[in-house]
Amino acid sequence: MDQETNRLSTPVSASRAEQVHIVMPADVNANFNLFGGILMQWIDVVAGVVGRRHAGRDVLTAAVDNLQFLAPAYLNDIVELKGRVTYVGNTSMEVCVETFVERTNDPSHKILVNRAYLTMVALSKSGKPTQVPLLALVGDEEKADFEAGKHRRELRKRA
Repeated sequence: MDQETNRLSTPVSASRAEQVHIVMPADVNANFNLFGGILMQWIDVVAGVVGRRHAGRDVLTAAVDNLQFLAPAYLNDIVELKGRVTYVGNTSMEVCVETFVERTNDPSHKILVNRAYLTMVALSKSGKPTQVPLLALVGDEEKADFEAGKHRRELRKRA
């Protein structure tokens, strides 16, 4: 419990989520590449799970930043999505979802194909934005993620 605000504090590890898919025929375009919209849906689901775990309640997606497709995923590739909270405000959280592809011919090598930052807002039972727990940061990497998330939030506010 944070002494100044009486808000609970939750570690990043408590809300992490992972999802794994095999790219199936219904997931690809005519070039046998994964549809970007399918990947966006998977990313949104992972971010929703992370947000719900952190907030302990329903959340909604308020914004998506920096959704870049760095490399394709092909039919029969394994796609792994990993999500974590990187920053929290009062009623919102920034969730980073990283997507990796594992090729059938090289299962030991994973390629980062996407990194997306989503802003999730916690909802009360009446559907209104409500306060989220603080983020208990452990280690330099989580602290760096938090500072970078704080910076991205400031940039979003200016836009």
